[in-house]
Amino acid sequence: MNTIELKERNDINDNIKLKNSYTQFGALIAELRKRELPDVVAEYINEEVKSLNELPTGVELIKALKKKQTKIIQLVEKQLKVVPKNYYRNLWLALGLSAFGLPIGVAIALSLGNMGLLGIGFPFGIAMGLAVGAGMDKKALNEGRQLDIEIR
Repeated sequence: MNTIELKERNDINDNIKLKNSYTQFGALIAELRKRELPDVVAEYINEEVKSLNELPTGVELIKALKKKQTKIIQLVEKQLKVVPKNYYRNLWLALGLSAFGLPIGVAIALSLGNMGLLGIGFPFGIAMGLAVGAGMDKKALNEGRQLDIEIR
């Protein structure tokens, strides 16, 4: 089953943020169109695109684009294990900060008896998260599960 396209909008050229979001969403749909999608996923994407095509241009459209883009990426990742470039790196950046950086900072602060040093663990956590995420992105690329688009 094929996915439908976003309708052409000429009135988005005035708003750079809207134009970038709209172009990125269109590129995501184009990348997904290159893949063999199950009917359930294609139908979901079509429903989301139809609802976006009906919205008027404005702030509501920017919010809806980002929200629907996130939902589509999560669905595709869950159903097909296909992800955009640097998906895992961005995910693990935050997870590394909280899962590794905070405990390391607490351990250092408690061992030195100075809670002002709590933030020292954050760079370590970020580095660990980036390393884990980059490894997962590389694995996805080698397995052919990575889309040729980076979501910003």
